[in-house]
Amino acid sequence: MEVVILADNKVVNLRPQGLKAEWGFSTLIKAKENILFDTGQTGVAFENMLLLKEDKPVKVVLSHGHYDHTGGLMRFLRTFDLEIYAHPDAFLPRFYRGDYIGIPFKRGQILAYAKIIEHKEPVEVTKKVWALGEIPRKHKPALLSDSYIVRDGEKEFDEIRDDQSIAIRTENGIALILGCCHAGLRNTVEYAEEVVGDEVKYVVGGTHLIALKRNELLDTISWLDKKVELIAPCHCTGLENEFLIKSKLGDKCKIVGVGSVVKFFNKSKN
Repeated sequence: MEVVILADNKVVNLRPQGLKAEWGFSTLIKAKENILFDTGQTGVAFENMLLLKEDKPVKVVLSHGHYDHTGGLMRFLRTFDLEIYAHPDAFLPRFYRGDYIGIPFKRGQILAYAKIIEHKEPVEVTKKVWALGEIPRKHKPALLSDSYIVRDGEKEFDEIRDDQSIAIRTENGIALILGCCHAGLRNTVEYAEEVVGDEVKYVVGGTHLIALKRNELLDTISWLDKKVELIAPCHCTGLENEFLIKSKLGDKCKIVGVGSVVKFFNKSKN
């Protein structure tokens, strides 16, 4: 079991030549079936997947409806036969400081190429891999100020309820794959543990720790140190925060970007 990062804010591997970065996130989860989690902002994730010579995905899970996680969707849909898993709110128009930041395609365009499976509850999209659906929020989430969605023609503050992550059961605990983690890291970890029935030991992806104040960030790093065996933060974590986590956690933190492979071993046959 492993994940390959196809789109991120940075490239960390010299080879293969031609890998590209952008503000966004996409990763390929190599499980019983290959699952594409998010698609980046443009066609970069698709192009990087070809350069990396990865096998095609068969399903797509969207973490939420922001453009930097969904903008590359059509490149994949026009090439592969895919099913899409997403919260129903992912397809609503959404704005930040007056600018449109939602999915840059109309629902009808997407349905012309793929079946959409809407869900708010957890779904096991392939064996031992769950799309978590809408995540309960006991702790502070990571939202955007001055942002709204349009529901039934009415504006409302965007609580980004569509934010979801992926939980993978491994022999050593849960590997938690994050898109942007707007639901909040602690909320997402706790819910993944409730859904899968094990402890989170690995965290990979966009943590949105960029939204935290310094004291909150340090508290979160201390909490992670006690909890996880590995964290590979990227995208909306913030570059300075990634290096801070690395300085505090040492070998527990892996600096990742486009082309990185994070492996989880799962010898269980059940």
